Amino acid sequence: MNLKKPYYFLIIILFTGIELIAQTSTSKRSGPLSVAPPPSVGISQERLERIDIMLKQSLEDNTIPGAVALIVRNGKIVFHEAYGKADANGEKLQKDAIFRIASQSKAITSTAVMMLWEEGKFRLDDPISKYIPEFKNPKVLASFRYADTTYTATPANKEITIRHLLTHTSGLGYGLIDGDERMKMLYQKAGTTDLFTTEPVTIKEVVLKLAKLPLHHNPGEKYTYSMGLDVLGYFIEVISGMSFEAYLQQHLFGPLGMDDTGFYLPESKADRLVSIQHKVNDEWKNYPNTFYDVNYPVKGAKTFFSGGAGLSSTAKDYATFLQMYLNGGELNGKRFLSRTTIATMMGNQTMDLFGVGDQHYGLAFGVLTAQGQAKGGLGSPGTFIWGGYFNTQYFADPQEKVIGIILKQTQGSTGDQTSWKFKQMVGTTIDD
Repeated sequence: MNLKKPYYFLIIILFTGIELIAQTSTSKRSGPLSVAPPPSVGISQERLERIDIMLKQSLEDNTIPGAVALIVRNGKIVFHEAYGKADANGEKLQKDAIFRIASQSKAITSTAVMMLWEEGKFRLDDPISKYIPEFKNPKVLASFRYADTTYTATPANKEITIRHLLTHTSGLGYGLIDGDERMKMLYQKAGTTDLFTTEPVTIKEVVLKLAKLPLHHNPGEKYTYSMGLDVLGYFIEVISGMSFEAYLQQHLFGPLGMDDTGFYLPESKADRLVSIQHKVNDEWKNYPNTFYDVNYPVKGAKTFFSGGAGLSSTAKDYATFLQMYLNGGELNGKRFLSRTTIATMMGNQTMDLFGVGDQHYGLAFGVLTAQGQAKGGLGSPGTFIWGGYFNTQYFADPQEKVIGIILKQTQGSTGDQTSWKFKQMVGTTIDD
């Protein structure tokens, strides 16, 4: 090879530059999550046993079919247990079971957006139309005719920004799970894909359909839970030049060691996917296909990378992701985000649009306020939380360096009380 040395190194940089920019080295060396005796990190073993009893009692009471629970303090796993059944056929649930985490995907998508932001690729208040031109000149729904779904719309008073999409203030809706029946009908007519699918559609196709639809309201005026994070999944493709799936794998999942997290499962892991269950005459049954195919993570075209709801993961993988945040953006000697970026992400981005009181909304999470702490059982101020459509929940408390994750896969009313009990009881285990 007759390449001159400077040109040779230039080619190396061009081919590896994306990987070099995505994570940087750091003097911090927080190790991967590892198991430690609870007292060694200021956690009461006796009080952990109360949580174990509570979860076993929930099985006895038939309010859950099964659950995986995990507690971390100071980067050490002090509690990781599986309870009950993985499906209605009686298969025992394992600690490494894979769950559909649905809206817990949003924080991961937001993280990827902010990693690109740190590279100076865009500003948060840039209009999304600068990168996806189809969103230029958005319109707001004015009138609607139920008989034939025709409507009128008026020009919005501003463009949708990246910040609006991150904070659910864009005015976009959420299709079949939207709170406005008119939007449900319009999204269905347009053929959008809201959450999951086995059909051969792409995130680009769905986002370009969204761009043609009217908004609930002017951007920035209200908090309306939406498909904004799906738009940002496609935005990541535009900015990075990679598929959204490949970007997450190369820049987050691979470097963090989240080996069991992704949009779709290989055949070798398909048997670890927990079945969605619901109650029928007080018995747990596997949930049937409705507006989505319950087998979407393991079957079908596997082409739709939903930034708002498409990922599956394990308790340990998601705890690893949250630990990176508690470490100020670092894990395993790799810097994913600056702590200054995380401070921005955790700040109140929606003012009183999210509702004043126990929480405010940042760029990826609901964040507990001092008023929320005073309510009791929710954590310290700054604790960040969210959950998923199939009954998964997590929280991470930066002051106490505690992570709690409880994963289930259920639909419908079950009488489940484990989410609030788990969070409340984890806080009481602190013993230092």
